[in-house]
Amino acid sequence: MPAARSTVAAAMVVIAAWSGTGPPTTVLAERDAPETVASAEAATEAAAAARTFLDRYVEPDGRVVRHDQGGDTVSEGQAYGMLIAAAVGDAAAFDAMRRWTFEHLMTERGLLAFRWSDGEIADRMPAADADLLVAAALVLAGDRFGDRSMAVDRARIADAIVANEVVDVGGQPVLVAGPWAHADGIVNPSYFVLPAMSLLADAGDYRWAAIAATSRRLTADLMAAPPHLPPDWATVSVDDGSAGPSIQPRPAPGGDLTVYGFEAVRLIVQLAADCDPAGRELAARAWPFLAAEVADGTVNATYHLDGTPASDYPYPAALVAAAAAAHAAGDAEAAAGLLDVATELDDARPTYYGAVWIALARLWLDTDLLTTC
Repeated sequence: MPAARSTVAAAMVVIAAWSGTGPPTTVLAERDAPETVASAEAATEAAAAARTFLDRYVEPDGRVVRHDQGGDTVSEGQAYGMLIAAAVGDAAAFDAMRRWTFEHLMTERGLLAFRWSDGEIADRMPAADADLLVAAALVLAGDRFGDRSMAVDRARIADAIVANEVVDVGGQPVLVAGPWAHADGIVNPSYFVLPAMSLLADAGDYRWAAIAATSRRLTADLMAAPPHLPPDWATVSVDDGSAGPSIQPRPAPGGDLTVYGFEAVRLIVQLAADCDPAGRELAARAWPFLAAEVADGTVNATYHLDGTPASDYPYPAALVAAAAAAHAAGDAEAAAGLLDVATELDDARPTYYGAVWIALARLWLDTDLLTTC
């Protein structure tokens, strides 16, 4: 891409005027930026982002609270918190979150209930990404803290995922969105957390290598056509019983829009952090489109799959996804600038989701604390 566009991307700064609870009115301006980002500086920023999330959203008892979403807790939040604490070596925070998660969310299936609110489980149905991330966090924490007992919990959850949330489609294992999604083959592509699958495979659970391979193939199909944006949700089926699974975008369950939005932005980050170069190549596919949006100062929270905006305001996680695409495409300067913009945006009006994806992206892209690659 042209150097000038890279410089503009890296030099963006958000000047936001907030309007109550509505979306921000934002102007993107330029500022001077360093030509390179030192790895030590990037690692420091990653540690700071991790600490920000843990300090803002993790209670002393280990519950991860979505303060900006009514004060509830979801299994993905517990998983994110455990992963971040393990990455930065905070054993006390990890142990507190592990205890709270297993005490309050564990179900008879060996999976985690999705949502907890007002002192009790509010939605008992598991979500596959949270289950996968908790299993991966246990691998990471077991290694980091030298606790072999975590392997028992990790194996139990991984077995339950394979039994309840992985289906055979045309002879290939597919991670569906949860036990509820079996019959209709409903998947959330952002649940294909390839770095987490790699952690499990590297720990000796080789089933995850096959699940990851299928996940990459399905993602490649979803991102084949320009502007190479994956959808939030999709449906998997057998393609005439011969070519294995096929996949088609679909609206969210209960919704009517098929978009690249708050779910799919996670997939770009996870692809950029994939140990397999095939995943990183997929993340890079989205950069030409997102780079053009950055150059125009118009990175929106959501898009239709043809690239037309589905919203007219920015959001930290969407900027993080653009940073990940830039990183995968080799534009380190743009990636660093976009992560800084996302951080400034979240500092101006903090959100659980923005903070966690800034922390995870910085840890995955700028350090080796979340990976065994």
